[in-house]
Amino acid sequence: MPLTRDQKKDQVGWFEGVLNDNEVVVVMKNSGLTVAEVTDLRNQMREAGGGVKVVKNRLAKIAIGDRPGSEVKDLFKGPTVVAYSEDPVTAPKVIVKWAKDHDALEILGGLMGETSMDAGGIESLSKMPSREEIIGQIAATLTAPGANISSAAGAPAANIAGILKTLAEKEDA
Repeated sequence: MPLTRDQKKDQVGWFEGVLNDNEVVVVMKNSGLTVAEVTDLRNQMREAGGGVKVVKNRLAKIAIGDRPGSEVKDLFKGPTVVAYSEDPVTAPKVIVKWAKDHDALEILGGLMGETSMDAGGIESLSKMPSREEIIGQIAATLTAPGANISSAAGAPAANIAGILKTLAEKEDA
């Protein structure tokens, strides 16, 4: 059953919102995936903080328009599905990991901000640390000097105690 004009307008508006509100959009070929597989992918992406949706190519191209990175429009051919996330590495990480176990999913490329990317760019993005991992690394780096100072401050006392114990053992012997 064809979409009404209002439904088409809603889908274009939704995809414009996805492009504006998310750091990354991954475009994939959706041929040969079962409904159960797409549902599994959607669930994994939702748990990670992103989304997955099958899109109509013509409507996606209208939503992309002439914005920077509009070269990505060339990827919308045949059955297409998009994944998106606010964190620029979440969607690529989930998609690349999921695609390794499902040969029917082919990553075509995507859009990060205003930059269009090919499949290799999406794969490279998937190898980068996530926002949470970076925050954890920064926190560890910031707390490391305090831990070093406290261990350095306690070290002379421990050394003196060790020396005194050794001297006491020598006197007893």
